[in-house]
Amino acid sequence: MKQGRFQYKKTRKGVGDVKKVRVGEKLTMKNKLFLLVIILIVLLLVGMIVIPNNPLYGINWALASVMIIGLALLAFFWQFERSEVNVQSLTMLATIATLAAIARVPFVAVMGLQPTTFIVMITGYVFGSQTGFMVGAVAALVSNFFLGQGPWTPWQMFSWGICGVIAGLIGNPNRFRLINFTIVAGLCGYLFGWIMNIWHWIGFVYPLNLTTYIATWLASIPSDTLHAAGNIAFSLLFGKSFYSILIRFRKKMQTTYLDADC
Repeated sequence: MKQGRFQYKKTRKGVGDVKKVRVGEKLTMKNKLFLLVIILIVLLLVGMIVIPNNPLYGINWALASVMIIGLALLAFFWQFERSEVNVQSLTMLATIATLAAIARVPFVAVMGLQPTTFIVMITGYVFGSQTGFMVGAVAALVSNFFLGQGPWTPWQMFSWGICGVIAGLIGNPNRFRLINFTIVAGLCGYLFGWIMNIWHWIGFVYPLNLTTYIATWLASIPSDTLHAAGNIAFSLLFGKSFYSILIRFRKKMQTTYLDADC
């Protein structure tokens, strides 16, 4: 009886045939298409905001954006609800999300510097994109009970969730590629800031045009750079140890199904 990356299940083709199912889920083609649709919607909304000659230019985009991001979050949570998740997985997810949330609080005095992004990404790297997104979204929601809830909360949930998704896409359960992970973690520090810039821009800046967006983006470069540098530092210092711990938990959560006819 061999236990490894796969679960073994009997198929209908006959006795002895097995179907290999990867425990650390990757995005399926359907999930990739879903993520692509979300990105296209965001780009379309930005175009509607910037281009003045369209019927949606004058609406309250601060309120509309929160509703749209909220719907995107509900879609991800709905997809997670439909997936096969056991009690062990839920317990692990809640524990890591709580750790990521609590780790954010002591660093709140330094804008941009916190280990939350690193914890979310290393979780997504080991357990897959779906788990990474859920940990990122829950961590943002829980931490804001200490730091303050507001219309920015759904944006932070979405931003950290996307960081978890990206880490899941590059994840390798058999080997931890520290350099690759560190580079992507640094880039996600900027990506998180760019997504949050959209919320700041449509919520607090007027008028909404390309010039004001570029100004908003330039103003965020110092904090985004500190965020990226923090991600790189946390990855280099704690990447291998966190990976080893999470891989150990992942192996303990694996299940082997035996054919009753064998």
